[in-house]
Amino acid sequence: MSTISRREFVKATALAPLAVAPFSLGPQTSKEDRFDIVVAGAGHNSMIAAAYLAKAGYKCLVLEGRPMLGGGVKTAELTLKGFKDDVCSTAHAFLLDNPMMKNDELKLRDYGLEYIDPDPIFHIPFPDGSYLTQWRDLDRTCAEFAKFSKKDAAAYRKMLAEFDAIKPVLLATSFTPIGFGKPLNDQLAQQPRGKLWQRRLAMSAWEMIRDTFEEEHCRTFLLYMSHLAAEPPDAPMTGRLAYGTARQQHSGRPIPKGGSGALTQALARSIEAHGGVLLTNKWVKRLIVESGKCVGVECSDGSSYRAEKTVVSTIHIKHLVDMAPRELWGQDFLDGVDTWQAEHAMFVTHYATSEPPKFAVEGGTLSPVESGVLVSPERALRYAYDDARGVVNLEDPSMQIICCSVADRTRAPAGMHTLKVVGWQPYQLKEGPEHWDKIKKDVSDEYLKYLRRFAPNLTDDKILARFVESPLDLERMNPHFWHGSAHAGAQSASQSGAMRPMPGWAQHRMPIPGLYQTGATTFPGGSVTGAPGRNAAMVMLKDFGTSIEEVVNNKA
Repeated sequence: MSTISRREFVKATALAPLAVAPFSLGPQTSKEDRFDIVVAGAGHNSMIAAAYLAKAGYKCLVLEGRPMLGGGVKTAELTLKGFKDDVCSTAHAFLLDNPMMKNDELKLRDYGLEYIDPDPIFHIPFPDGSYLTQWRDLDRTCAEFAKFSKKDAAAYRKMLAEFDAIKPVLLATSFTPIGFGKPLNDQLAQQPRGKLWQRRLAMSAWEMIRDTFEEEHCRTFLLYMSHLAAEPPDAPMTGRLAYGTARQQHSGRPIPKGGSGALTQALARSIEAHGGVLLTNKWVKRLIVESGKCVGVECSDGSSYRAEKTVVSTIHIKHLVDMAPRELWGQDFLDGVDTWQAEHAMFVTHYATSEPPKFAVEGGTLSPVESGVLVSPERALRYAYDDARGVVNLEDPSMQIICCSVADRTRAPAGMHTLKVVGWQPYQLKEGPEHWDKIKKDVSDEYLKYLRRFAPNLTDDKILARFVESPLDLERMNPHFWHGSAHAGAQSASQSGAMRPMPGWAQHRMPIPGLYQTGATTFPGGSVTGAPGRNAAMVMLKDFGTSIEEVVNNKA
């Protein structure tokens, strides 16, 4: 088995986009070029905002610092040639609830975007040899819960029905900018049993699961699914995460054919089709502010680009404030940036393999696209403690195992597979984050050793190469993953809703006139939802005197 070095890491994460279908990055710009809107950063949310604005007729320029578009939504050959690895995100479960996809507002399927719906949805094996599998079929999933507790099977069915009843309200809130409608609590107060939901959303995921389910395996499965957003399951206001399993029961966990980056490549084609330009290797280092208004950006290569109407940023707020004089931001905004908190950081190993993981099930083995390991509720409740200690904990490590090539044969050469193993470990080690460079290979070895307890077929001869991303590597690869935060920062009570990125600045308009913010530091936060991008577009279009409805309904 070969392991990628630090030098090779830098090279691998700078690969050109994999060809889902080829597209140009547009012509080089000149001093005579004029743009209505300049977008700093090409993550999926800023590209969604740019796609709507370009569709509205505004000439957009998107600048990306790395040689590859997509931010956390991109696919590259990280291990071996021909193996398409998702650099960060994989499943786009929540994106398909976005009106952008649900109502086909940007026609992204016309630009090559295609989704695969794996079944089973998720599988968790347990140390005692038992397992619980979530299938697309509700009855089949309930039968899995019933293996452990018929009462819990009934509780799961009831939980799903109750969530489905309130789901339209919850989703509509996520895809509506702050201030564009009634606050969620006010909307819930008008719903049948809405006051109960007010309480539920204020509780922790652990409280919800503990009080609803009785059996250890069932509780463990649901707690695992509640942690995919990397929040401690016993933290206040994580109650919504207890419904993660229920939310995906009908929607599944769809994956883009050809890799997660197929989404951002389709967005790039849409932007270009509407006259936009995308440039890579353009690190934005400074905001150009004249007469108190942001009018453009300056890049590290000395080039600068001006916007006739506005600048849109997806730069992490921790870095954004250093790109203009601090007195322009105002103390409230600076206080919010100074108190911004990271989430549980990810530790990732990508593998090229000759077999998928094979988990023992009744009658043989199962090789799902997504599976996870969590030994008990108590182990989940240690997440926050381990993170606070700043010490790597490899005792029964929880992990997410992703093998997209099981369902998407375009991901690897014939007979081969891509495998991604995700764990959660502290960014801030006692020895300092740089210590990750010394220990990451050993930590990766321990994860694989533990995974083999559940998938013993993954012997050394089945593993062709690996590529390790420590929390520090994730931040190096993409500064938006501040302190290893794949969602840009904790989605905790203090950084959710109108508190994201901070009170008073949750409507995408920044303290400096002419500057808007999108991306995972804005409401509703991280994951591949596209909500921050579409919401930012809604705000800007309103400020420009139109609306997203007019833009979408314009057939021109």
